[in-house]
Amino acid sequence: MAPTGEYVLSLRCEDRPGIIAAVSTCLFEQGCDIRDAAQFGDEETRGFFVRIHLQSPAGLSEAALREALRPVASGLQLDWRLHALARPLRTLIAVSQQGHCLNDLLHRWHGGLLPTEIVGVVSNHPDMRRLTQWYGLPYHYLPVTAATRAEQEARLAQLLADEQVDLLVLARYMQILSPDLCAQLEGRCINIHHSFLPGFKGARPYHRAHARGVKLIGATAHYATADLDEGPIIEQDVARVTHATCATEMVHQGREIEARVLARAVRWHVEHRVMINGLKTIVFA
Repeated sequence: MAPTGEYVLSLRCEDRPGIIAAVSTCLFEQGCDIRDAAQFGDEETRGFFVRIHLQSPAGLSEAALREALRPVASGLQLDWRLHALARPLRTLIAVSQQGHCLNDLLHRWHGGLLPTEIVGVVSNHPDMRRLTQWYGLPYHYLPVTAATRAEQEARLAQLLADEQVDLLVLARYMQILSPDLCAQLEGRCINIHHSFLPGFKGARPYHRAHARGVKLIGATAHYATADLDEGPIIEQDVARVTHATCATEMVHQGREIEARVLARAVRWHVEHRVMINGLKTIVFA
């Protein structure tokens, strides 16, 4: 856990001179130490995006720091967020029957490599209960059928509220979230899928890709939206395959890629490195 007084300041606004100077001057006047800073100006949208990792001095409360930043933000018309790193995001992981992404996330979290607070795992199948409980986490089994889909999602939404979840990770959760739930979770729900999409939709995509002789396989992590598998992309990766790579080996390689791509996307999100910019993202990795 990060020490008290360590923050990430994220801001966006219309690009114009003087933004960094005004914000950094304000932080300096409060005795804050800027440990790391990154910025990006989008020439197409004229948007300006900034991430500042800072350490505040002893005795300066979070409320006082916010109060000092407020007039600067108002004057510059900044859309800003101040994240206290001593309060990690509360994360819930959703999974179905494939556990490779779940296992990877839990292993990284348990080893201190994923700075978030995982509050539990939810699933529409009982398969991952033993793995989850080995890590000392609660397992929420919410079975679903076509007739009970609305009821099951209502229970999921209630779980998110009860646990005060900041981030929902769909770690190969093979259920489609409703447009209403996607809207509630805008920018707070990360999904992972193979990168063949929009080709090879549905079951056994690697086998069908193998039958077509593909030469690249990969994975995409993105924010979930009502447009299935088309939300703002956070991270992607690929690997080359050849005619000699059988379908089973492609599945194994694909799962490894999915696990590491999802882990990177989740880590960048919980470290407040990702900012949504329309249909795409800014990632200060």
